[in-house]
Amino acid sequence: MTDHRTAAPAAADANRQPGHPATDTARLTLYVQVLIQRLRALDRRRPLPWDLTVTGFWVIFAVLDHTTGGWRTVARDVEAPEPLVLLMSLCFSVPLLWRRSHPLTVLVLMAPVSLVNIWTGAVVQAAFLQLIPAYTIGLRLPLKTLARSGLLMCLPVAVGAIRIPGTADRQLVPYLWGFAFVALLAIAVRTRREYTEALVERAHRLERERDQQARLAGAAERARIAREMHDIIGHNLSVITGLADGGAYAAAKNPERAGQALEAIGTTSRQALAELRRVLGVLRDPDPGAERSPQPSLADLDALLDGVREAGLPVRLTVRGEPPPETASPGRQLAVYRVVQESLTNTLKHAGPEATAEVVLTYTPTGLDVRTTDTGRRQAAPPDARTGPHTGRGIGGMLERASLHNGTLEAGRLPAGGWQTRLRLPLEDAPP
Repeated sequence: MTDHRTAAPAAADANRQPGHPATDTARLTLYVQVLIQRLRALDRRRPLPWDLTVTGFWVIFAVLDHTTGGWRTVARDVEAPEPLVLLMSLCFSVPLLWRRSHPLTVLVLMAPVSLVNIWTGAVVQAAFLQLIPAYTIGLRLPLKTLARSGLLMCLPVAVGAIRIPGTADRQLVPYLWGFAFVALLAIAVRTRREYTEALVERAHRLERERDQQARLAGAAERARIAREMHDIIGHNLSVITGLADGGAYAAAKNPERAGQALEAIGTTSRQALAELRRVLGVLRDPDPGAERSPQPSLADLDALLDGVREAGLPVRLTVRGEPPPETASPGRQLAVYRVVQESLTNTLKHAGPEATAEVVLTYTPTGLDVRTTDTGRRQAAPPDARTGPHTGRGIGGMLERASLHNGTLEAGRLPAGGWQTRLRLPLEDAPP
């Protein structure tokens, strides 16, 4: 019994063996395609030598038809003047030199010669060279022009058939069949060429779109990384700065408190380094199995606020309402965490030593409302996100996180003093 799993590779190996018919056919086809491409390239670079070659070939054919007397085998009047026959043969062949640049003009010039050819009864075979410009018309010009060229080519033959009754089958029908074949061939080649050009253009367009998508994805990824780095470094450095200032103040009066501040600085620094290593490790290692720590969530808010309190900023957290399951997605929790983190970081930077802060999370039937308020009086506060453009990355990053989840963000001064940042996130299935 033959094993089909071994028979198929054996047949494939046989097809690849030298001298095999399939291999020889493939090589011949490839050779022909390469040769055609080279001829087309040569024709595009040097069209005049090719036109002269083609025209010269048909001129020689027409002259030989006259000199050998081949035209008399199909002529109705073998006594037609030979100079006239030679002139008509040249008039059918020489204009082919301009068949590509002016095909319709060439066909118009051949039409009266064709009428004389039928009228005199010479019926030179070079008259069928009218099919060459007709083919060019079908290949390049509109179909209406092709139909008119067919009428222009067959009309003199029809007039001759009317003048000489009984000759329609021998004169008009071959012209009609020849034109029909040439027209169909030209339409088929033209359709194939246009289809190939459309495929090439589509491939180029898809390539351009792919490059654009890659650039957009790269820009979005750079913005996301910059936002994460800003949130991680900015917050932790602000906490470290507050701890260092407090430790320096307590060093002279309370060495124990100074030691606690230094310990908190070490803990915060290690956390910042761990987060930075996680982000940079993901950037360096494209392996999907690379180790990735979970992103911060609402459950990490307490740890965040503890670090801020250790830095010297009294902050209180208030949670109102019951969280619906739609607001518990990791992306939304990360957005809330980063907005609260950035708001408290700005408070540490700008609110002054006597400021206090409060974070209020309110769960509503339509979404989540997060307000971060401080009592500081800032000399250099961030611009109002509701009234003007921002120049820093802090509020800009918060706005991007809010818009990513179809939310809104408002940041600005309070009438009684202080600063408030308010984030509203709708439910998962709520419209933008």
